[in-house]
Amino acid sequence: MSRKIRAAVVGYGNIGKYVLDALRVASDFEIAGIVRRDAANIPVELKEYNVVNSISQLEKVDVAVLCTPTRSVEKFALECLEMGINTVDSFDTHARIPEHFKNMDRVSKEAGTVSLISSGWDPGLFSLNRLLGQAILPNGMDYTFWGKGVSQGHSDAIRRVEGVKDAKQYTVPIESAIEAVRNGENPTLTPREKHLRECYVVAEEGADRAKIEETIKNMPNYFAEYNTIVHFISEEELEKNHSGIPHGGFVIRSGKTGMNKEHSHIIEYSLKLDSNPEFTANVLLAYARAAFRFHKEGVSGAKSVFDIAPAYLSIKSGEELRKTLL
Repeated sequence: MSRKIRAAVVGYGNIGKYVLDALRVASDFEIAGIVRRDAANIPVELKEYNVVNSISQLEKVDVAVLCTPTRSVEKFALECLEMGINTVDSFDTHARIPEHFKNMDRVSKEAGTVSLISSGWDPGLFSLNRLLGQAILPNGMDYTFWGKGVSQGHSDAIRRVEGVKDAKQYTVPIESAIEAVRNGENPTLTPREKHLRECYVVAEEGADRAKIEETIKNMPNYFAEYNTIVHFISEEELEKNHSGIPHGGFVIRSGKTGMNKEHSHIIEYSLKLDSNPEFTANVLLAYARAAFRFHKEGVSGAKSVFDIAPAYLSIKSGEELRKTLL
């Protein structure tokens, strides 16, 4: 039996906690340690692990699972790659992915390591299904719907508004738009026609609620392009009814085949997630396995989900996969 993959968890927020849970039950991994800003005050659940504030303090790390916010992914990735440690991340700023790939590719090739980028579910699994849909139905249209679920980025944006104490924002797909796509109508949809933004806001005492609502609804790149509903609720209600982080969505490819485009087809991939960060953590772990396997084969450089054969994600051997799944 081959040796276990030694993985380090970098960042111990929502995703990092669930990556650690996933590592505990993954029989082909072992936990090399946890990297967090405050290594002096160790939570009770981490007492049995090696907790440090720099990955340089850990020994024999095969792959670092980066669980930091996207804005700091590159900093930690470069540090790990230059040390000869492979990385996997869930970098999710779509517009900057080409730049991120280019930066990781240069450094990882110089270091002889593998950097597997943007390996969550969108970008990540949804991206892969968009590619499959386009390859199979080149004459067609892509549709991606998110939700109903909590958008952590949009919730953070609301919390930065003056007078807001706390908030949760739900992205809600418009059912009539989904049905039109499923019916093969191939509609052209604006962001406003595809999704609704529903906000639950705890205002600070004495804050101007009308001003808060106006600021939220007119926030560019977050809410201005959508129909947005703002509910003001108590802190207790937010904690009681909105403490979870569910999410999900659909990727749909609608297309036609034949010389005269006489036959219509729909490809649909969907996710319904009780916990967005817990699911993302498990996606990251599967791609961490792939990064390690690539490195063992002498591969180096940046990779995305498009570059990974599905067999590299599975703990099963090729023979087992062919026997049980093909």
